[in-house]
Amino acid sequence: MIDETTLSGYLDDLPAIYRQETTGGRPDFFGRFLLGFEHVLTGVGDPSRPGLEEILDGIVADDGSTVLAGTHRYFTPGPGESASLRTPAAFLEWLSGWVALTLREDWQEEERRRILAEIVPSYRKRGTPEGLKQVLAAFAGVRPEAITIAEFQQPFQLGVTSTVGEDTVLGGGPPHYFMVQALIPGAADLARKRAVLRAIIDMEKPAHTFYDLRIQTPTMQVGITSTVGEDTVLGAPLQNP
Repeated sequence: MIDETTLSGYLDDLPAIYRQETTGGRPDFFGRFLLGFEHVLTGVGDPSRPGLEEILDGIVADDGSTVLAGTHRYFTPGPGESASLRTPAAFLEWLSGWVALTLREDWQEEERRRILAEIVPSYRKRGTPEGLKQVLAAFAGVRPEAITIAEFQQPFQLGVTSTVGEDTVLGGGPPHYFMVQALIPGAADLARKRAVLRAIIDMEKPAHTFYDLRIQTPTMQVGITSTVGEDTVLGAPLQNP
């Protein structure tokens, strides 16, 4: 706790003549003078205003817990992590430049962090259905299993591709076409999410391909999808355009 009577810890490293006692009920001037330099150079344990040394090395509490991570946190998107363990929001644009990613203005902060955390591993699968699923799932905050990509390359075959509404196409599918189905358990902001999902697909898909996007939203089910404002939709599910 820093108050008007706090003196700099730098006094402990100086000869005794400079470590005068407080006189007249007022703190020693030299101790207060050095406190300004201590704030800037080494810090005083305040994570909201760290000194240069604390920015580099971090702040560790007496019990060994990390109050503020060191320099490495500026390279950590940290979706779901506390603010002291991940890069500040102002650094996300800078960090995205390192991984050749353009952050859209309509992406929320946590969405930006999730995509930044997944984009580099997905580069090894870029141009493949698995790579696209990984990026879409990261944005939507769902497991990759909630994203389905079907290419419809097989014609209708009894017992093989004959489930109506899932894998049935009479005469086979058009070349270079695929369908993306996403199960998004969130009632809020679905129109924006749809637009962003399309933008991600356009960015990640091979240039010669075309697609349809279908979003499925669970309706209200007590105990399953019943959190108002998060995963509840009253009435019919959102219709796909």
